Amino acid sequence: MTLYGEKVPPADDRPTVQVTAVSWPDDEPPAAGTPTPTPARPVGPARSRSRRLLLAGGVAAVVLAGVAGAGAYAYAGDVPRGTTVLGTELGGRSRADAARTLRAELDRRAATLNAPLTVTAGEKTSEVRSVQVKPANVGLAIDVDATVAAAAAARAHPVSRLVGSRTVDPVVTVDAARLDALLDQMTKGREMTMPAIIFTGTTPKPVYPKPALTVDPTAAADAVKAGWLAGRPVTVPLVEKWPATSREEVDKLLAELAKPAVAAPVTLATDRGSVTIPPAAIASGLRFSVDDAGKLTPRVDVKRLRAALGERLAKIEVEPKDAGLTISGGKPKVVPGRAGRQVDPAALSRDLLAVLPKADGRTVTAELKPAEPALTEAKLAELGIKERVSTFTTRFTGGLSSPRSQNIVQAAKQVDGTIVEPGETFSLNGHTGERGYDQGYQDAPTIVNGKLVPGVGGGVSQFTTTLFNATYYAGLEDVEHKPHSFYFSRYPAVIESTIYWPQLDFKFRNNTPYGVLIDTSYTASTITVSIWSTKIYDSVKTEYGPRRNITQPKTVYLEPGPRCISAAGSVGFAQDAYRVITKDGKVVKREKFSWRYDPEPRFICGPQPPA
Repeated sequence: MTLYGEKVPPADDRPTVQVTAVSWPDDEPPAAGTPTPTPARPVGPARSRSRRLLLAGGVAAVVLAGVAGAGAYAYAGDVPRGTTVLGTELGGRSRADAARTLRAELDRRAATLNAPLTVTAGEKTSEVRSVQVKPANVGLAIDVDATVAAAAAARAHPVSRLVGSRTVDPVVTVDAARLDALLDQMTKGREMTMPAIIFTGTTPKPVYPKPALTVDPTAAADAVKAGWLAGRPVTVPLVEKWPATSREEVDKLLAELAKPAVAAPVTLATDRGSVTIPPAAIASGLRFSVDDAGKLTPRVDVKRLRAALGERLAKIEVEPKDAGLTISGGKPKVVPGRAGRQVDPAALSRDLLAVLPKADGRTVTAELKPAEPALTEAKLAELGIKERVSTFTTRFTGGLSSPRSQNIVQAAKQVDGTIVEPGETFSLNGHTGERGYDQGYQDAPTIVNGKLVPGVGGGVSQFTTTLFNATYYAGLEDVEHKPHSFYFSRYPAVIESTIYWPQLDFKFRNNTPYGVLIDTSYTASTITVSIWSTKIYDSVKTEYGPRRNITQPKTVYLEPGPRCISAAGSVGFAQDAYRVITKDGKVVKREKFSWRYDPEPRFICGPQPPA
């Protein structure tokens, strides 16, 4: 037998009511000689039945009253009787009373619940990393209202409500984002190795995938919640997470695409003639991109392919030219752009990728289509480039004929007239590309491994410093720069930058709603960079802290020869500089820049004299 969908216990387990036969006194015959009273109610069998009915009704009423009372007791409150949470009886209480009772219990357990929790990621000795976590830092808490709701919803049949009991687990919450961030830090350095195919010259080389050691976020959260409640350390097992592209799939891409792609040239045919795409250009343009899941996908980067082909495409294409600005008479003047005719990049990427695996039939037929400039005169007019916002000049020696000066001027020419649109990030390495002999750069002193040696492009760091200061005083956002390891008095301390292809770059972001024009100029002894835009700030100034931790240079004797460059040496020190930006008469930004200069040794080209 079932009741409310639950089995009722066997009959002998249920409460029973014992009934004893009762006789009414009026049912007995009168004593001898006693006069018979006038009957006030039926006599004989009829009267006896009515009295028995009254008796039965009374007993039934007693039984029903008992059952009703038991039912009222069993169903009192919102939470079924016999229901406990964390050992605390909540049964028979209203939701509000149950919530108060549970909160009181949590207050009694506060010391335990707030104690740091040891969380360990990994089970093998080589994997294990442990941290002490404050529960509040990852949002561990008991949701009292949700717990009471769960307790109130606990199913219990009537008898169980009277004599039974049940335990309801508390509802524990955790801030998933903060817990994930903690676990990410614990598994840092165990990231997966993404698959790749890279070209060294025209030789493709595979990079095979390796798994990351990570955690299952859901399982980790459950383990942390359970450990917190139990007051015991938590061990979160690490699981391997592999990139989507397997080692076998990398080998297949290598054998079926990468190697055949550079085995022979490809002919690009148009109605204006043909161009041969050599294997070196194919290697430059063929990219194997990988997404966050580790899926490797081949594609042709037409921009890189164009750069590798150089002047070859000029035979068949007319390149569009962006509208630009030049400074004339102290004001920006528009230089009109022009449309061009070029191979459709999307079609070229698709069609070239299709023929690269083939040994024969390596010809792509392309259609030349109108190509509009990326920056038109109309768009340029909307950028609001109307006034000079900042300018900065540094001095150099040797005149314009020295290799170092020529490198400075070459970089300035490449950057002159560049327009950086709102939200865009400018990269000096990205703009000039590699600064080698083929690009017009010469050997000049550069710092390598703590000493000055001849190197192609030496001196470009002076242009970099000049550009950095111009953008700095324009209030533009500094994204990436690195000061020199030694201090040079020709530059402002701390607010200066070196550059070295391809490892060290200088980047800034145009964080204004207006366009930015970079204007460069030079003389026989100076290089100047000016930033033109719409002025936003009242002023941008630098405040310096005192120099500290000053260290003296040592003397180093070097083997004399053409690669030895002597130096007078300079002291090392640490210093802070603050960029203070004001607007509407108030300081709106104060940024700290800090650097530690090493002492530059006093280099002497020659043997050390005897002591």
